[in-house]
Amino acid sequence: MVVKPWYREGLSFTCTRCGDCCVGAPGYVWVDREEIESLAKHLGLSLDKFAGRYLRKVGRRYSLVEKSGGDCVFFDQGCTVYSARPGQCRTFPFWRSNLKSERAWDEIAAECPGIGQGKFYPVEEIEVLKRGEAETPPGE
Repeated sequence: MVVKPWYREGLSFTCTRCGDCCVGAPGYVWVDREEIESLAKHLGLSLDKFAGRYLRKVGRRYSLVEKSGGDCVFFDQGCTVYSARPGQCRTFPFWRSNLKSERAWDEIAAECPGIGQGKFYPVEEIEVLKRGEAETPPGE
């Protein structure tokens, strides 16, 4: 028996570019080797310089450093590395943690004005985003 997810009827989301997902709360923006290379190239830095300036090791993984207060290091009235932003940023809010329950979705929706607005995503498209195989389009 196939169990359908709670969002089987689809969800709506359009990025408002408010930056609320980028500021104000400490956390992790996980990056892999390919994303690190892309960001370093975008900024015109060697991998060593990029790593020394923008990465922190957490266990066996790497995350971007943050400004004091928890803001993303690349947020300055907007994303300064938008075209090279990590997959985690490209797929927000369609993360497994946000989709695990309707309650989790409602909690993130309380912080994100784009959730419940604009573009409709059918369940099939949500699943692709959840796997990191697509990205949400840029906001207006």
